[in-house]
Amino acid sequence: MKAMQVISLTLLCVMAASAQMLRFGKCPKPLCRPTLIPYVGKWYEIMKLPTQFQKGECGTATYSPKSPGVIGVLNRELLKDGSINFIVGSAKVKHPSEPAKLEVSFTDIPSPPGPYWVLSSDYETHSLVYSCTDFGLFRLEFAWILSREPTMSEETLQSICLNTGCIISVCQEA
Repeated sequence: MKAMQVISLTLLCVMAASAQMLRFGKCPKPLCRPTLIPYVGKWYEIMKLPTQFQKGECGTATYSPKSPGVIGVLNRELLKDGSINFIVGSAKVKHPSEPAKLEVSFTDIPSPPGPYWVLSSDYETHSLVYSCTDFGLFRLEFAWILSREPTMSEETLQSICLNTGCIISVCQEA
């Protein structure tokens, strides 16, 4: 039992040091249920919680249909040296009754799939994406506000933050 506590404490320390949002409490439940098909296409990253795995700017995510309930994922970002960093993966609907809750995995990263929840989207202008994993008394959060255009008006951004029906930390970090 003591070895398990040491492993858990070590894992929490590693996660806390890697810049993701580590908070007390369990993950909230997503409230909305968008459908997957209109979600495909290119999205621009407008705002995000800090992450260890995204170091660049001008991030984009391009989603393409692969099979029923599965979309291809291509994430790109511009690094400070002017080069483009990218990663390829796929997102799969975890359960058909909850099409907004997906699991995303990447081909170059040997790790289990991570949660990818579409909390809000009108499919044409914006999307609010959230990821949360429970670790006992803590949760590890990621969040992104995406747009079909490279920029977003302050009005639209505030509307997303106020009207999602969820308390999302990305809005508090702005």
